[in-house]
Amino acid sequence: MSGTPEGGPAHGTWEPEPAARWEDAFLTGNGHHGALVFGDPNADRVVVTHHTLVRPDGDDEHRRPPRLAPGLPALQDRLTAGDTTAAEEFTDGRPLQWVRPFHPAFQLRLDRPSGEARAPYRRSVDFTTGETTATRGTWTSRVFVSRADDVIVQRVTAPHLTLDLSLDPRLAGAPTGLAVGHGAVLTPEGALLSLRARYPGSDLAYTGVTLLAVTGGTTRLVPPGVRVEGATEALLLTRVRRHTGEADVIAEGRALRDLTEGTSYDGLLDRHLALHRTAYDRVTLDLAADPAERALPGSALLTRPGGAALLERLFAAGRYHLLSSSGLLPPRLTGLWTGDWNTAWSGAFTTNANLNLQTASATAAALPEVTEAHAALVHRQLPHWRDNARAIFGARGVVAPSHTDGESGHTYHFSREYPLHLWTAGADWLLKPLVDHDETRGAHDPRTTAALAEVALFYEDFLTRTDQAGRVVVVPSYSPENRPANAGWGSVNAAMDLSAARHALLTAADRHPEHADRWRALADRLPPHRTNADGALAEWAWPGLEDTYDHRHLSHLYGVWPLDEINPYDTPGLAAAAHRALELRGAENDSAHGHLHHALVAARLRDAERVAHALARVLDGDYFHTSLMSAHYPHRDVYNADAAHALPAVLVEMLVQSTPGRLVLLPALPASCPRGGLTGVRTRFGAELDLTWTPDGEARAVLRPGRTLRVELRTPSGAEPLDLVAGEDRVVTVTRAGAAAR
Repeated sequence: MSGTPEGGPAHGTWEPEPAARWEDAFLTGNGHHGALVFGDPNADRVVVTHHTLVRPDGDDEHRRPPRLAPGLPALQDRLTAGDTTAAEEFTDGRPLQWVRPFHPAFQLRLDRPSGEARAPYRRSVDFTTGETTATRGTWTSRVFVSRADDVIVQRVTAPHLTLDLSLDPRLAGAPTGLAVGHGAVLTPEGALLSLRARYPGSDLAYTGVTLLAVTGGTTRLVPPGVRVEGATEALLLTRVRRHTGEADVIAEGRALRDLTEGTSYDGLLDRHLALHRTAYDRVTLDLAADPAERALPGSALLTRPGGAALLERLFAAGRYHLLSSSGLLPPRLTGLWTGDWNTAWSGAFTTNANLNLQTASATAAALPEVTEAHAALVHRQLPHWRDNARAIFGARGVVAPSHTDGESGHTYHFSREYPLHLWTAGADWLLKPLVDHDETRGAHDPRTTAALAEVALFYEDFLTRTDQAGRVVVVPSYSPENRPANAGWGSVNAAMDLSAARHALLTAADRHPEHADRWRALADRLPPHRTNADGALAEWAWPGLEDTYDHRHLSHLYGVWPLDEINPYDTPGLAAAAHRALELRGAENDSAHGHLHHALVAARLRDAERVAHALARVLDGDYFHTSLMSAHYPHRDVYNADAAHALPAVLVEMLVQSTPGRLVLLPALPASCPRGGLTGVRTRFGAELDLTWTPDGEARAVLRPGRTLRVELRTPSGAEPLDLVAGEDRVVTVTRAGAAAR
């Protein structure tokens, strides 16, 4: 298989048939442009996407946060006095309005006369290069999206190649009022094709441009595209951009032509590989799978959910898709891809769970490119977060939205059942990956430091109410996306809000010594978590609020994962209560993100059986398309990247966990993974780590520290100090009797 080292795990996947559905098309992308490649020799389709393509609706007035601050004190009075449904009236009366939906641009259609029907066929995607390849007989098509040149590149070769090329906007769900214009001009090299689509009722439009360079044969106009006859190679370079006014197609064509001068497809690929392969190759998981299973196509592997080869390939595919969808922005609910204008949940960024779950592996699995894309989204939207804090809470600082289309960071998507405007933990939740990234590299990003101060300022203004014990009260409070069994959706002292406020204040204090005493004092006044009558960590710490257990979200266990507030080592009592809460949690509607969130929390609590069970629910539930992109629900219902992108994080967390002062080895290794190796992992104390383990209970870790320090080493046998010296490799051997470092 392409991208598969001899004897090692597969770094790619393949199929013996072209894709019949866009959900099964192989994926490639550079974090700006995306492409879904069908690989049909006679009627090929490449669906083009771009992170900026969100459909406008002209209703900007309702895309402002509700001005509710004047009514906040009355709401706080009512909630703390026991009015359990008071928050249901805390809106400005507008109807539910989804964020602007993400959509595809168009598809490149390459039609050619039928031929070589009996010749062997194969399509593949190489994760190490980002290149998709389809072959039948003498026909070959190769596609990648360049990280170096921000262009979709396709090369088609065959003797006496004849094909019709056009840019086709006719995709599922495309609005009837979409005004589309085509252009095609011949050039000395081949042709320049363009498509301009203007949204209904809007001045906004997007334009796609494809430069066709042909070797041999003839090219002639066949509106709305061109026909190539008798060529040996066709090279296509495609870009799309969203804009107002008229796009300069000729200038864009000139820019694309400049890319081809003095270079070739392979030259363009080499420039791309310097960025893509360098990132992808940093981390590898090897579970010692059966070589015969490793050689199977992805569709066949998916029918063997208990096999190590499937986990290896999904780990590799997850990192590949996560990298490929991250650049201008981090991954959406669909990553960077869709073939349908009617994308579920608008194809948005759902920030109260999905986005952070998708990017959960970025720090440990060595994809800073993903974290940088996440940071770009956060920092670009901070002005809107400030508007949210002022309008809804009358406070300084920032409040993050639960949904965003990537452009607006305003909170406006809410309803009685989902009062998302009451959620105040979002800024800490979204900044946490940036804090982890800083810890890994041993330096503070000044933008993150400044943003943390704004979160602390919000809590200074917001946390003004106190209970009878003098503790500050988080009111109103919301636990995404759940409600107490005996109260309304908005309530008091949700566990996630308590953990987020405490973490934000203490983290900001560490970076701002001039405010440290004040912010630490406020953090100390937050109430502790509550253990309910079932012995479980309560989702709401306010007395009298009863838990609702059957729910897909695990917001109340934020202190376990991704925070380090609750863990088996420092807070064993709370960890036991959190574990009991995990045991009682149902799966509700079997959302993939719920199962993998469950696995991440279980790994932190050292429950290998529960990790294995959660993974099995996803692997046995038919969540993966043959593209190895996932679905939101079982039986491949609703195209969604949550499972595909979050699964690598689960596999890392069950093997290696770290904080700035602790290393945990093999905390939750399932019995189904008796042997393996994980290389290139990054720790939050600045060391790279390679880990191998064997069925007899022995493991070996090689650490390459970037700074000198002492950390606590935790293994299944216990704890001991581990001294690290910058630039000196350190080997740790773990046996049933304990760990030994040398």
